[in-house]
Amino acid sequence: MLFVTMIYKKLFLSSVRIIVLLFTVSLISCNSSSTESYFSEIVKVSIRQVGHEILAANKDLTSPVLPVKKVDNATYEIAFPSAIEIEPDKLVKLIETNFKKAKLPEAYIVQVFQCVDNEVAYSYFMKKRVQEGIIPCANRILAKSCYTIRINFTEDVTMSSTNYKSYYIIIVLLIVVTIILLLLFKRKQQRSKNTVVEHEVKLTIGNYSFLPDRNILIRNSNEMNLSKKECDLLLILVENLNQTVKREELTKKVWEDNGVVVSRSLDTYISKLRKKLAEDETIKITNVHGVGYKLIVK
Repeated sequence: MLFVTMIYKKLFLSSVRIIVLLFTVSLISCNSSSTESYFSEIVKVSIRQVGHEILAANKDLTSPVLPVKKVDNATYEIAFPSAIEIEPDKLVKLIETNFKKAKLPEAYIVQVFQCVDNEVAYSYFMKKRVQEGIIPCANRILAKSCYTIRINFTEDVTMSSTNYKSYYIIIVLLIVVTIILLLLFKRKQQRSKNTVVEHEVKLTIGNYSFLPDRNILIRNSNEMNLSKKECDLLLILVENLNQTVKREELTKKVWEDNGVVVSRSLDTYISKLRKKLAEDETIKITNVHGVGYKLIVK
């Protein structure tokens, strides 16, 4: 029963997390301008990191990394404040590494322009499958000069309406599944609760209700907790209502069977029970001298 309940609970929590995640994604995606803005900022951060690492490779740790210019939704440029040397092989790895970290599209064209005449000094084409990309002249170092790097993404950077519909369908399905799991979980809990209530032992002692399974005495909706030994003693007395139970029997069942030998502990716990039952004058625990105790309910 507990194992099944835990499974339902885990499934429910997992569904809620997925719904929250997809709902968040859909909120970001439902507005194309928001999507483009988010994408643009991620691209700019990644390209600025590339710029920083290129300057560091040129042992320039003081010049500022210039802002990345957005040419259009898929094209970005970064210039440098001073002349730099570019190793194509390192440039390819720098861009690829930083784009992967940012989870940017894996298909793009990189062009390195000379500031003097705006001619392309180096360029390459990267695809999702690296072996299908075109990366020429990787070992030819570009001499120290003024350069601008332009990156153009060849994939659509925004979500299509088909993707919107897919997200909404998934969200609706997950909401339905979550509701079903929640109802099943609640039903399971209710059944479990009803089963416990149905099998719970409830004894009446005068104006008190005695629940030995929970070590509780109830009177006028007020609950009193009993210790384990108090509960065991009271249960034996209730089972032998209006009959004398010998001291030897009480001590044996409550203490000695548990490997403990007592002297005056029995009298102490009987005294505690009397105090808890004192609100009902029809209940008495009498001492049968030299024999034992008797629970009397008039």
